[in-house]
Amino acid sequence: MAITIPRNMAEEKTSAEVLGHDFCHHLYYSQGKIGRTASLYDIHMAASRTVRDRILHRWMNTVHHLVSDDFRVVAYLSAEFLIGPQMSNNLLCLGLTEAARQGLSNNGFDLDAVISQEIEPGLGNGGLGRLAACYLDSLASLDIPAIGYGIHYEFGLFSQAIADGWQVEQADRWLRMGSPWELLRPDMAYEVGFGGHTTAYTDGQGRYSVRWEPAQVIRGMACDLPIPGYQSQLTIPLRLWRAEAVEAFDLATYNTGDYMGAVLGKIKSENVTKVLYPVDEMEAGKRLRLMQQFFFVSCSLQDMLRIHLLKGKTPEAFNETYAVQLNDTHPAVAVAELMRLLVDTHGLAWEQAWETTRKAFAFTNHTLLPEAMERWPVGMFGKLLPRHLEIIYEINRRFLDEVRAMRTGDEDLVSRLSLIDESGERYVRMAHLACVGSHAINGVASLHTELLKSTVLKDFHALWPDKILNVTNGVTPRRWVALSNPRLAALLDESLGTEWIREWEATSSRLAAYAGDAGFRARWREIKQANKFSLAKVAKERTGMDIDPASLFDIQVKRIHEYKRQHLNVLHIVSRYLKLKNEPHADVPPRTFIFAGKAAPSYFMAKLIIRLITGVSVALEKDKATRDRLKVAFLPNFNVGLGQIIYPAANLSEQISLAGKEASGTGNMKFMMNGALTIGTLDGANVEILDAVGEQDFFLFGLDAHEVAKAKAAGYSPRGCFDNDPILREALGLISSGFFSDGDGSLFQPLVDSLLHRDEYMLLADFGSYCACQERVDAAWRDQDAWSASSIRNVAGSGRFSSDRAIREYCRNIWDVEPMASLGDEVSFRDCAA
Repeated sequence: MAITIPRNMAEEKTSAEVLGHDFCHHLYYSQGKIGRTASLYDIHMAASRTVRDRILHRWMNTVHHLVSDDFRVVAYLSAEFLIGPQMSNNLLCLGLTEAARQGLSNNGFDLDAVISQEIEPGLGNGGLGRLAACYLDSLASLDIPAIGYGIHYEFGLFSQAIADGWQVEQADRWLRMGSPWELLRPDMAYEVGFGGHTTAYTDGQGRYSVRWEPAQVIRGMACDLPIPGYQSQLTIPLRLWRAEAVEAFDLATYNTGDYMGAVLGKIKSENVTKVLYPVDEMEAGKRLRLMQQFFFVSCSLQDMLRIHLLKGKTPEAFNETYAVQLNDTHPAVAVAELMRLLVDTHGLAWEQAWETTRKAFAFTNHTLLPEAMERWPVGMFGKLLPRHLEIIYEINRRFLDEVRAMRTGDEDLVSRLSLIDESGERYVRMAHLACVGSHAINGVASLHTELLKSTVLKDFHALWPDKILNVTNGVTPRRWVALSNPRLAALLDESLGTEWIREWEATSSRLAAYAGDAGFRARWREIKQANKFSLAKVAKERTGMDIDPASLFDIQVKRIHEYKRQHLNVLHIVSRYLKLKNEPHADVPPRTFIFAGKAAPSYFMAKLIIRLITGVSVALEKDKATRDRLKVAFLPNFNVGLGQIIYPAANLSEQISLAGKEASGTGNMKFMMNGALTIGTLDGANVEILDAVGEQDFFLFGLDAHEVAKAKAAGYSPRGCFDNDPILREALGLISSGFFSDGDGSLFQPLVDSLLHRDEYMLLADFGSYCACQERVDAAWRDQDAWSASSIRNVAGSGRFSSDRAIREYCRNIWDVEPMASLGDEVSFRDCAA
């Protein structure tokens, strides 16, 4: 018997009264609580499930059409999806924020307090994962048929605390209270093999074939997270894979008294998705990382093939159903795995399978650092994935034959292009595999793409001149303006109309006209000041430090790494402190320097940089003569939620990496969208930010990429910079003296020695230019009205950095995917009836 329901469930369930009723229903029936016995987290879970009900209406409709209809779907493969807190974003996308606020208020609860209870999903680390999350938001908001594929980490990277000035890593138990947004799919699982051996044989048609017999098999179970688009018909799936044992419990072993042995298989299997980025200093860590990467791409490709075949299509037409994007090298082994599935499982001829594979895949390269170009020891790779190593050898043999035919006699070129690095210990080059196995390669900023063509991928560019494209990164204005900066969003609604949330690229430029309006500038300053008070409150809660919202907020938040040069920032702070000590009456505007970011657990120098920042913070706070004019705060455990408070409060955005090292950056875009001015080098997307706003609204310093290369080729000597700059000598001398380390002069010596003897990232070369540029910042800050006008023009110029623009470029230039015109008939729970 069919169930009769209203045709459009979404429209029937958006009033505050119905939301409040459904919230009480979930509190009672899902949480088993009533108001007076419920914790705030119970309230949060019930409210989240109430919102999820509304999302599932669009989700079911979307998934039905993704599986049933004949159009090309984007499959975005990424090891990270740093999606951030979901409640507020989902309410925004559904247009239910105020109704939910009223519905909860009617029941005696505050929406903001409920939202604050959400534990952020630990599914990513930094820019790579935040970019992937922005792209899912834009795919859904632009009605692009898509699915994200990743790993369901039980524990995120780590939760960062600061103890005695040092970073301390603690387990990121983001799932400890459960997730109200997940849909577990125990019936949707695939088996993934590791190790074992291969056997060659001749099949029934007389063809050479290979059978892989793994030594270990792990089960990958799907966990789905719905990603709604803003005012869109789509809610796309983020499908994450959780590792499980095929047999979780060995009863026979248990009955012999070996109780640990009975669950050993379960422990070994589940370990694969236990932690984001296990430390890979040891062989076991490297092996586990490779297992993670293969596990998630194998599950994802098996899932795609299942859906593709359900549509009645043949395996060789796989690329007609899916445009598969490899987000960096982490999923690059997918090239070999798709070949295995097509050749070994589905019986395609090699040539046919290879044509399908190359047409399906595209590859985003995110780095220029050679050490970040993933490669795996051949011996380890072969033991773990013996069939895939055979396939890679065969891909390489055929590819190098093509190279020799095109460049006769150039064996040096053959060696450089080979998928196997044989210069010493033999390695599989994963970036090379992705380049050869994809029909398109893209960089993520105009400078980055040109440097790819001229440096790390120079030989591939010479071979295939049209294959490397640029798609500059972008960020979503939904998360990074509408949600993170509601005060500014309200002013934008008033001045631009509400369409800016969907059309940031087209509408933001209209703000430039307001830069000349004195009343608008005054309101702009009031919003920034209110945001700074909000950040000051958080800083007090997290560090105990009082920071002055009237001071210039100079902020650098990103992963801690030598190439990002947080220690260049610190050297300037120390020189500034010395100036205040030497010239107590100097006209130096009060400034608060704020840092946040995590260092990889095994990266000693990055952790020492954090210790230097915290040491400087403590020492400056003790100095009563200067502490009202100069403060340093390190905010621990930087994540999306904290970023939503930091970016709107910034006056100055520090984007100071050595030119030619940062691929793009996305934090620079978030700061810009929220009205911060940038001090930066000509690196990554800074080049395009400068182009968008002009030199009058950007603080530029330092060597450019060409000058960096020229200086290094000429034998750059950091000692010469040190000897010729008395301010630099005094700053480094104070650090070496133990002034910032409780008298321990040896603590920061490794950092100082690295700068004086190697200085790989040329801090000392850029130091003088950086300090001079910071004086220009001081001068600009003194004229608050002009600073506000510049801030407005920065936001006006940020339209090109919307992730919507980036996704449109991917669709047009790489994926050949169109927005869905309509989802047609809705799917509802009436269809549950037989």
